[in-house]
Amino acid sequence: MNLSGFGNLKFLILYMILSDRISAFSHLGSFLKQFLKAFNSSSDPLADDSGQQLKLLVIQTSIQNQWFRQDDILLAIQSIANQMDKNNIEAWLQGYSDANGNMAPKNIGVIMAGNIPLAGFFDFFYVLMSGNKILVKLSAQDDLLLPFLADYLVKLNPDFKEHIHFVQKLQNFDAVIASGSGNSSRYFEYYFGKVPHIIRKNRNSCAIFTGNETEEELKNLGKDIFSYFGAGCRNVSKLYVPDNYSFNDFFRAQEENYPVIHNNRYANNYEYNKAIFLVKTIPFLDNGFLMIRNDSVLNAPRAVLHYDFYTDINNLNEEIERYKNDIQCVVGQSQLNAKLSTEVLPFGSTQNPNLKDYADHVDVWTFLNDLSSEC
Repeated sequence: MNLSGFGNLKFLILYMILSDRISAFSHLGSFLKQFLKAFNSSSDPLADDSGQQLKLLVIQTSIQNQWFRQDDILLAIQSIANQMDKNNIEAWLQGYSDANGNMAPKNIGVIMAGNIPLAGFFDFFYVLMSGNKILVKLSAQDDLLLPFLADYLVKLNPDFKEHIHFVQKLQNFDAVIASGSGNSSRYFEYYFGKVPHIIRKNRNSCAIFTGNETEEELKNLGKDIFSYFGAGCRNVSKLYVPDNYSFNDFFRAQEENYPVIHNNRYANNYEYNKAIFLVKTIPFLDNGFLMIRNDSVLNAPRAVLHYDFYTDINNLNEEIERYKNDIQCVVGQSQLNAKLSTEVLPFGSTQNPNLKDYADHVDVWTFLNDLSSEC
């Protein structure tokens, strides 16, 4: 990282503290990469107690919460490991002129969602990297994995011990970051509206078809749809397709995802929604584990995708803009980037966000550093 223009020794000292944090998180990333490599390997078994402990927690979490398949927990860990790299973290920080951490740490309350494994990790990362203290209110659906990662960080750098606190109730906070549903967001607004805050509600992602998608692209889209059983804001729940589009190729490409129906909770949702469609005579298409129906709404129930037809890409762009506060990601072919005012991600990439891919497109790092200017 370029130190030019830092101006004085005090700033240099702050940088050294920041570099220690970068080092700790990058070592965490290395540990997670080694863990993932060894998890299912008989020839390269988990070699240390920390790896064995994390494996047990992955198994325990998948038993405790039946929505969390082991593969999905490992996917969440992989997403974290990909970003926790020294060069990657420094490259992200270079995008900010004030990437120095707080001179006077503040207490940041973070209410974490439990819709996908380790949903709040990156908020955890941003708060600690900014030099603030974090008060973590975990979801009961996911209360094992993050405390382990926090303990591992403290082993790497004992200075973190005074900065990480897991709490049952938020108190004595200077700011709040809260993630939840549309209903819980109204509750959060009521209780935390008088302090600096980031409050997130439900978002969804969508895919845009041109009609020329390859089999590989459609298979990759399955990762965007079925990872985490579709529970994340980065999961695709809505398809925009050209007029008269045939879904045969789409359904054929999704056949490899049939095992999702073996999850009892997913199967119950599939059967329940199918029964409602039949009783209400709502038209739908079905491949035995996924239903799609023509509906303008972005959010779809589990085991269901909504779709809309479009004839003009300009009109579709206007619709995407109209729903921009409800959309997290848009996926499609790369040529769509020249035709739409929003970024279009490649099929299969939604569950691999970069550090700058902030939830709800709210820059958490800037939010936290603006707090430090109030000291």
